[in-house]
Order: sequence, then structure tokens, then C-alpha cells
Amino acid sequence: MLTEFKKFILKGNVIDLATGVIIGASFGKIVTAFTDGVVAPILSLVGGDPKVPLKVWIFDLGMIISAVIGFLITAAVIFFVIIKPANALMTRMKKMEAAAPPAAPPAPPAQEVLLMEIRDLLKKA
Repeated sequence: MLTEFKKFILKGNVIDLATGVIIGASFGKIVTAFTDGVVAPILSLVGGDPKVPLKVWIFDLGMIISAVIGFLITAAVIFFVIIKPANALMTRMKKMEAAAPPAAPPAPPAQEVLLMEIRDLLKKA
């Protein structure tokens, strides 16, 4: 059971996922700073204080709208900064692999060459 657990942990997918979570958490801080430093001042210029609660009965819809805007900003930045360049890089790599000629197969060992010669001589006899 311990060996299986070690194989599971050392799979590339688990490591990639853990790295993604760590980078995502750090990236969230950048998006929060961008929202507080750029978007909030712009909203302040256009419509006043961006942190004014929009209460409907007991629900604060302003908080939900702020979260949706934050999510959309995060998704847009991730898409344009990470996904689009990564897709372009992958496409370029696939084109380079397709354009490269396939590698020649390695020469057979001397024993196999000798056995093939013996086979060919036996076929003639």
C-alpha cells in the first residue's frame, strides 16, 4: 500500500496540480491588488464608492457582484496571460515536431545481422 501511495504522489499530475494550486493562490493576491488599485479607483470615478452595499432585503448583492467582477477579471487575466501563450507555444512545438524528419532506426546489433545472413543463406539452400 505504501508503494502504491508513493507512485500516486510521484505522478506528474499530482505535482502539476499542487503547483497550480500554489501559483493560483499567489496569483489571487495579484488580482486582488489589481482590483483594489486599478478597478476600484475607476469605479469610484464613474459611480462613487465601489464598496457601497447593494442590499435587497437581508442579502448583500453588492458583495456578490464584486465577487463576480473579481472572478471575471481573474479568468480574463489567466486566459490572456497563461492560456493563450501556452496554447501558442504548444501549437508551435507540434509544428516543429511534425516538420522534423523521423529519426532513423538504430542499426541492428552484430548478432542480429549474422543471424539474418544465416537465415537468408538457409532460405537459398
